[in-house]
Amino acid sequence: MTLQTERLRAMEQVRAFVEGSEPVDYKPKDQAERYAFVRKAAAKFDYHLLGRADRGCVRAHIGKVCGFSPAQISRLLRRHAEAGVVEDRRARNSGRPFETVHTHGDIRLLAAVDEAFGMSALATCEILRREFEVHGNPRFERLAGVSRSHVYNLRASRTCKTRRTTWEKTRPSPVSVAVRKAPESNGRSGFLRVDTVDLGDKDGRKGVCVVNVVDEVTQYEHVGALPGISERFMAPLLEALPLMFPFRTLGFHADNGSEHVNHRVAALLNKLHVEFAKSRPRRSNDNALVKGKNARVAHKHLGHEHIPVRFADDVDRFRREDLSPLLNFHRPCLFATERADAKGKVRRTCRQEDVMTPLAKLKSLPDAARFLKDGVTFDALDPLVSRPTPQRRRAVLT
Repeated sequence: MTLQTERLRAMEQVRAFVEGSEPVDYKPKDQAERYAFVRKAAAKFDYHLLGRADRGCVRAHIGKVCGFSPAQISRLLRRHAEAGVVEDRRARNSGRPFETVHTHGDIRLLAAVDEAFGMSALATCEILRREFEVHGNPRFERLAGVSRSHVYNLRASRTCKTRRTTWEKTRPSPVSVAVRKAPESNGRSGFLRVDTVDLGDKDGRKGVCVVNVVDEVTQYEHVGALPGISERFMAPLLEALPLMFPFRTLGFHADNGSEHVNHRVAALLNKLHVEFAKSRPRRSNDNALVKGKNARVAHKHLGHEHIPVRFADDVDRFRREDLSPLLNFHRPCLFATERADAKGKVRRTCRQEDVMTPLAKLKSLPDAARFLKDGVTFDALDPLVSRPTPQRRRAVLT
């Protein structure tokens, strides 16, 4: 039979064969035949006298026919250049490759023993020996004399790992506090997203903990400073939440940290008639808004360095008198506009007219006055916009 690969004599023919998409009509049957093909190809095209581009073409030709990896092709061609032969060196001494002593069935049997006992390799060898010599189980004949070191080799095989490894989906948390759901504000203010920011430890001591609270719709934000991350410090902050925001608090969404998700916080929110929700597993975007604010607000104004606990009151005073007015009355935020394209896909874009402060966004909501708390009006909030904060004055002066 005239083979397609035997007709290739010129480099142009080899290059056309490599670049073509036609299937190869010749596949070597065994390892010896593949080595013979490499030897013939190297001799026929004078591989070691070719230029770099032509050598790459011959290597691609060998890889397409024989299925060798690039590294193995390099080794075989280098061996041909040094000794003029390409052969299986494993058969040089014994006349055949090394035999496999332990079969896949033996490895699966070892995996079953490990699953039942789960002991060290030395103890496992004793179990295997006793199964054959004491109990007379013929299935353990080959494993009875296995060495301790080879037990580790068999355990590292793919057969054993496949037998021993089990995959399970993430199990839901058994904590019954809060409801796992995505934040659903439906365009209403008062649905808060909460996250904690740890500024780091120093010499084994915890520092000031920063709590970031952001409204989902208006991006109205308050940053609080606590002496530590625990429900003992978190509860007073939650009690002060209705006093921080000009609108009523309707929802409270946090991640699954124990400082947020606990029975004390749940009881407090239940007393305030606030919906308590927590992030769902494998849904990283549930609390993405406040996560982004952590970097652009909390770390921006408070830094990344450790703040000792004794400065917690000073940091909280700075937040109350300077940072909060800056964030809510002077710092503009981006609010995306959603629109559906011709295919029905909803796309979000930020226009120039969508850039506004959180207070301006609150005022732009339809029937915004109904979200305000009792006794709070926009006429009382408007004078706060013209009152410059120290940070705003420094920005204007510079």
